[in-house]
Amino acid sequence: MVKSQFLLLHSAAIAQILLLIISIFCLYEADAQIGACYGTLGNNLPPATDVIALCNKNNIKRIRLYNPNPSVLQALKGQPNISVIVGVANEDIISIAKDPTVAKSWVQNNVLKYGNVNFRYIAVGNEISPLENEDLSIAPNVAPAMQNIYNAITAAGLGTKVKVSTALSMGVLGNSYPPSSGVFKSEIQSAFINPIVKFLAQTQSPFLVNVYPYFAYVSNPNDIRLDYALFTSGSTVVRDGQYQYQNLFDAMVDAVHAALEKVGGANVEVVVTETGWPSAGGTATTIDNAKIYNSNLIKNVQKGTPRKPGKPIEAYIFDLIDENQKSPELEKHWGVFLPNKQPKYPLTF
Repeated sequence: MVKSQFLLLHSAAIAQILLLIISIFCLYEADAQIGACYGTLGNNLPPATDVIALCNKNNIKRIRLYNPNPSVLQALKGQPNISVIVGVANEDIISIAKDPTVAKSWVQNNVLKYGNVNFRYIAVGNEISPLENEDLSIAPNVAPAMQNIYNAITAAGLGTKVKVSTALSMGVLGNSYPPSSGVFKSEIQSAFINPIVKFLAQTQSPFLVNVYPYFAYVSNPNDIRLDYALFTSGSTVVRDGQYQYQNLFDAMVDAVHAALEKVGGANVEVVVTETGWPSAGGTATTIDNAKIYNSNLIKNVQKGTPRKPGKPIEAYIFDLIDENQKSPELEKHWGVFLPNKQPKYPLTF
């Protein structure tokens, strides 16, 4: 009897230890979901080596680059703890789509050349839309370019390690309220969205989307409450059937989930490649609001959304450092850090 009680207690202790280990592991995984966008449109930015050191100092484990900047990629060599999204410039998409050898060359020069950089995703273009005049010729080439880059990555033996996608804006949705009514715009669905989602589903790659509650709020402050946009509402603001929303970020992400489900992308993961709040230059732009938004974002993404509870969201804060060569004025003030590498406000990644 005593022996059996001992065995029961021993087993219970082992179970508790295992549970603790699993909990620590899961916490680490959840904490690792937040990254930052590293834009370089500034004439007063610190050297890339200093920026990567800043990331390491502040526990920033994931960064997004908008193009394969050689100095940044060089600085990332030998930094396996930092995973990287690297972008294909919009102007390179057509040539990559038309010629597989151009895709192969792009992969060779911007990925394979930096063999010890921890590449996570390749984003073929940023916010391309068939509805924008400047994108009319580019948009039909996005999916073929993704395919050619994927083929080149696969041929190099990295097909399961480095995922290929494209970063889109919320503007591709025709409706996002309530979230369950999320749907892609009908006029771009068959020729643009469907081939992209089909590719992502086949290659088990994520749908990359830039999500800005800030812009939603300032475009409709009469109907959208500031506390709803800043994650500070203490109760449900939007009820959508069985789903209840206390913040706009979750509602926007779930609108994307709902839209994907309607076009065969129910199992496609959503990754938020840009989100943030400016500290100056526009309506409701204060350092305090920027701090509140980004601090709450970091906590919130670990919980998932009402539609995908318990599944942490991978998200990238825009921007790492203020970029003084962007316009209009509002675009210069999204950084978490100032160009002198000092934090604009306390933020724990």
